[in-house]
Amino acid sequence: MFRVTISGKFDGLGEEGRAAVLAAGGTAFTEAGTFTHDQSVSAFTFRCQVAPGPNDDENEAAQGAFAALDAHGHPYKVLRVAVTDMRDIKIRRKHRRD
Repeated sequence: MFRVTISGKFDGLGEEGRAAVLAAGGTAFTEAGTFTHDQSVSAFTFRCQVAPGPNDDENEAAQGAFAALDAHGHPYKVLRVAVTDMRDIKIRRKHRRD
């Protein structure tokens, strides 16, 4: 699983778009993506979860996240993109002593 974070700013977001962004807000990574934003709803962070294919890498994951962002239909400018391959994350479990 890839987790992609896109930071940017909206480019000419109207009232209808503002309402849609507020409705799609959240902090979770989802396949459709969620927005967090500043108080004026001009800057945003878009969080998206992308399922990997057999040979997918970070570039394909970023493309999938941009497709999800584009599906929301809001004009935007990208400032930064970060991709995390969750398959590379190692969880260290602490052993409990009784």
